[in-house]
Amino acid sequence: MTRAIAIATGTNYRDVYQTLGKSANKTVRNGVCSSVADDYLRANQWHRRSGDDQAFDAESLPRGVVIVHLEKRDSRRGGHFSCLIDHQIHDTWNPMDDGDYVVVNHWTYAGAPTESTLPAIGPQRQQDSEQVLTQNEFEKILRRLRALDTTASNHASTEGEKRNALRMMQSLMLRHNLSREDITEDDNIESVSYTRMACPVNGRRACGWEKSLAAYVTEEIFPMVQWYYGRKQNRTLFWFYGPVDDVQNCLLLFRELLLTIATAAHLQYGGHSRGSGASYAEGYVRGMPQQVTQTPNTMAEDQAFSQSALIHARTLAVQQAAVDWLKLECGIALVMSRGSGRDQHDPDAANRGKRHGSKHDLSTVNGRKRLGHS
Repeated sequence: MTRAIAIATGTNYRDVYQTLGKSANKTVRNGVCSSVADDYLRANQWHRRSGDDQAFDAESLPRGVVIVHLEKRDSRRGGHFSCLIDHQIHDTWNPMDDGDYVVVNHWTYAGAPTESTLPAIGPQRQQDSEQVLTQNEFEKILRRLRALDTTASNHASTEGEKRNALRMMQSLMLRHNLSREDITEDDNIESVSYTRMACPVNGRRACGWEKSLAAYVTEEIFPMVQWYYGRKQNRTLFWFYGPVDDVQNCLLLFRELLLTIATAAHLQYGGHSRGSGASYAEGYVRGMPQQVTQTPNTMAEDQAFSQSALIHARTLAVQQAAVDWLKLECGIALVMSRGSGRDQHDPDAANRGKRHGSKHDLSTVNGRKRLGHS
């Protein structure tokens, strides 16, 4: 909601966040009633029109800047707000990929010319370009402030470094209307931006090895990312959700490995979805190296355990926050299901795939674990 309104109106993200929170008398992070956004937009000369619960289609909405309130077709809990500019969706994900969203209402700026094809932004107070923040820019400022705060409180810093850090902190906090509470780290969970992205594969049924691969990539390489799958017409969609950067990299790696394994199975067995080809692909995924944490010789065992516990705790916190985001923003509550086994398993093909999969080499590139084929 906050993101959509900030983008559509061109207003400082933090200002929208605080105003909505004050109106709702609660934090916006956990969601607020749509009537709060309704009152905010009406007060700023935006006009609401009913969407008549029509299926969400960006092309069917007016050109210019539009804020659209979406809800799941068979549910009236929660909902999601997106901003469209000339039919282009400006959001962390595309609700049209889901196919189950309907338009409850949409808002347009009342001062926009009726025949204009240009984006219409609501009236703004006088401000310089540095005051207009997107969510990502807002989070960059928070990270900068936290770095300055660390320098100012570090005993190893010189007096001059501490003074400079405090002066820069004060300037940034005054310019962007922030307080000490806003830059409190709290493991940075509250400032994490989440998204979900889909990787489509052919067929109405997901192969067992494709599921195993999704589990491998998320558990071994990108532990803060989670996944689920579903069907849309004649295709299966593997959805990955979590922190934005991790999801984007996870999706790229998943696609790369899908192509690698499927191609190898096709070349050797003529396919990857059944019979020996599927057995080979399953063995390939099982043979891929597992992540092993090694304790450096210079690090005490209890210190290494403590750091590992902190990392694990943060990962669990981010995962739970992503689950909450998925339910609140996307209206999706996941349930566990168990599929049946597959016939015609070929142990020889599976063992061959396992040997080939073991040739993948886990390496660290810029601090991020990636897979390289050898």
